[in-house]
Amino acid sequence: MLIRAGYDISLKCDIATPMMALLSVHPSRAGDIRSLSAIVSSHGAPMWSFSDQFGNVCTRTMVPAGTLTLSTNFVIEDSGLADPVVPGAPEVPVESLPDDVLTYLLPSRYCESDRLSALAWSLFGGTARGWSRVQSIVQYVHDHITFGYEHASATRSAWDAYQQRAGVCRDFAHLAVAFCRCMNIPARYCTGYLGDICVPPVDSPMDFSAWFEAYLDGRWYTFDARHNTPRVGRVLMALGRDAADVALTTTFGPSTLVGFRVFTDQV
Repeated sequence: MLIRAGYDISLKCDIATPMMALLSVHPSRAGDIRSLSAIVSSHGAPMWSFSDQFGNVCTRTMVPAGTLTLSTNFVIEDSGLADPVVPGAPEVPVESLPDDVLTYLLPSRYCESDRLSALAWSLFGGTARGWSRVQSIVQYVHDHITFGYEHASATRSAWDAYQQRAGVCRDFAHLAVAFCRCMNIPARYCTGYLGDICVPPVDSPMDFSAWFEAYLDGRWYTFDARHNTPRVGRVLMALGRDAADVALTTTFGPSTLVGFRVFTDQV
């Protein structure tokens, strides 16, 4: 399966402002790209990239005074298969986890697992360990939070999402990640493209999506608490402890988002 994806994102700044962006396809999918996938700047501003501590591709540039648009348009090959479901996947004991996985057990900016620990154990302590426990968490979060773009908030945490019971895909992911960590299951936040492929189209503007991965049986598996069903055509851009690690754009000074278009379609 071939998928065409991309975006046009416009930012306005009153003065020249440094910016960092995580808008490239994740290196784990780089071998699947079948066309040019460079980020294009409307002002031809110099851009350079580096790999952050999570292995994401970070792009740096200067937003000139005025409006800057970053764009990309590429084709990527996908297996066409839905997210794998492995009901027998067991948990990995904490003492046997790889060193680099331990960080995904710790509380983070938007995933206050320390604050949610007692609640998590009361909700999920009696569930079967492994895949079944993670799926129980996904089901609970899916049922507990009402999705709506009108509920979007850049500062809402997992604790807030639990209390307010409303949010967008990042809030579903944050609460599920926090609950997994409470139960000693490493979990990390993911962001990327997820189009309406092999599902009925949604009558709303396309956006980037957030989901999460849980570490079971020695590998990372994809879970999606918002949709709560295996999906086809995910294209990972970045992953980290939570949304603070994978912000689409970070400007080091005041800026205003004045344009935003994302597209993801099967070719």
